[in-house]
Amino acid sequence: QTEDRNCSGLWTRKHKVKQTMSNPTSETEKYLAQSAQLGNLSRPQIAILDFGSQYSHLIARRVRELRVYCELYSCMVSASVLAAHENLAGIILSGGPNSVYDPGSPHVHADVWKLISDRKIPVLGICYGMQELAHTFGGSVAPGQKREYGKAHVRRAEAGRASPLLDGIDDEVIMWMSHGDKLHALPKGFGAIAGTDNADYVAIENVESHMYGLQFHPEVTHSPMGPKILSNFCVGICGAPQDWVMKDYAKEFIEDVRSKVGDGHVLGAVSGGVDSTVAAVLMKEAIGDRFHAVMVDNGCLRKDEAKNVNKRLREDCGINLKCVDASKLFLDKLAGVTDPEKKKKNYRRNLHRYLPAGSHGHHGIFRWKV
Repeated sequence: QTEDRNCSGLWTRKHKVKQTMSNPTSETEKYLAQSAQLGNLSRPQIAILDFGSQYSHLIARRVRELRVYCELYSCMVSASVLAAHENLAGIILSGGPNSVYDPGSPHVHADVWKLISDRKIPVLGICYGMQELAHTFGGSVAPGQKREYGKAHVRRAEAGRASPLLDGIDDEVIMWMSHGDKLHALPKGFGAIAGTDNADYVAIENVESHMYGLQFHPEVTHSPMGPKILSNFCVGICGAPQDWVMKDYAKEFIEDVRSKVGDGHVLGAVSGGVDSTVAAVLMKEAIGDRFHAVMVDNGCLRKDEAKNVNKRLREDCGINLKCVDASKLFLDKLAGVTDPEKKKKNYRRNLHRYLPAGSHGHHGIFRWKV
């Protein structure tokens, strides 16, 4: 088992990221290479590059609470995907469970750095993201003498020194730390703007290149002034407009589905969880009963879960849902299998086999699957 030096993520997640980077044909690469972008190419946005942190979605939530539009991407996102967006206001590099100096650790593609330079896009690195900045631009990242986890007193390097990232922040504040590696030498062109008793460089900046780094996590509730720092970056430095609310996305999504699907039908797998339920409700709002939801009972659900989900989606939400009882087949296929990865592949293979069984007799009419 490898020590998780940053962001207190599970070792298994760190292993998955490193396996992905070293094995380009692995299933995990397909997972990691996926981006969650919503496809809106004209709206000004903050792009969040996810290095596997347990806090990445929380960063997105905090940015959206500022009414700033943002999208979450894999750290492996290509420059062409980002360049397709007409108004990329800024980029945030998330934390992650790896160490930037380890072989196989994820890094921003060189073409993305070129895009950032050409367009002069502001960048904020958080935890691993700051170390990625330092590693890329000639700084030194190495293990600290002790791991730092929990609340820490963060002090400005020089009392009263102006910094656009720390504008309106007291000279000493409480912030949340979760790291074992730290920055030992600044990258070229960067200056230190804050430190702690354990680390001299917990906030750095290169104002000329619009690049900033934080060793602490401004996105968590344990960092009371974190939202102000994120606002300083997204609104003050990047100039992102504060004109976005979640209802806008629901409206845009529904209109986009109607435009793409036309008079066609869509087949979608649902589990009854938050993600698939929200997706199913939005699809129903967009195209009504032409969205065909399928839930496959694999025999591993909680007691009465299939029945409860059926009631919630069909009766309460009015979704065109069919439940397929495939519990015997799934359990037979899992019998005697102990390797978790083989179980997962067995499950996925049989899930895809049973989705057409829930197609309500409309075989061959589906142009779309979700």
